[in-house]
Amino acid sequence: MSLRLGDTAPDFTANTTQGQISFHEWLGNSWGLLFSHPADFTPVCTTELGKTALLKGDFEKRGVKVIAVSVDDLDSHNRWIPDIEEVNNVKFNFPIIADEGRQVAQLYDMIHPNASEKATVRSVFVIGPDKKVKLTLTYPASTGRNFQEILRVIDSLQLTSNHSLATPADWVQGDDAIVVPSVSTEDALKKFPKGVKVVKPYLRYTPQPDVD
Repeated sequence: MSLRLGDTAPDFTANTTQGQISFHEWLGNSWGLLFSHPADFTPVCTTELGKTALLKGDFEKRGVKVIAVSVDDLDSHNRWIPDIEEVNNVKFNFPIIADEGRQVAQLYDMIHPNASEKATVRSVFVIGPDKKVKLTLTYPASTGRNFQEILRVIDSLQLTSNHSLATPADWVQGDDAIVVPSVSTEDALKKFPKGVKVVKPYLRYTPQPDVD
């Protein structure tokens, strides 16, 4: 059965390119990004893992720990990393899980028989500090992920977990947010001192409260 939003992210112990980890312990109180790739030494994955390494500072700024997984073994991962570094001109800086037994892939329903009975599809899981699944995305093997979009969604998740807000279409960090319907306009005016713009009784905007 596939994971749903709000489910507890399954815990596991696994070997990675940075040593053995217990997933929940490794996450600690951080947000987490767990993403799978179909196989080592493949072209799209080489660009994706390189891009993630280049964005490590952006993830860290948001308190997000990043970890990748595929069903290849540790030796394969370690032989592949120099290619990732060379192609993307980056020092590899986050762990890759060796999941040759498919434990993690099965826990997170990352293998889709319609695509392949062996390789993991491009799954993305954003996990909150409470160990709950906050976001799931699945891409076909032929399409590389947009990591700027993943960062954008994390920004939205973190904003809306701390305030009674939602984010509109195409929202990016710093844009106005939407007051959730459960907060009355009267209460919103008290809660959000930067002001509330009422477009419709059910659609009210306020400047992002955690941005100066």
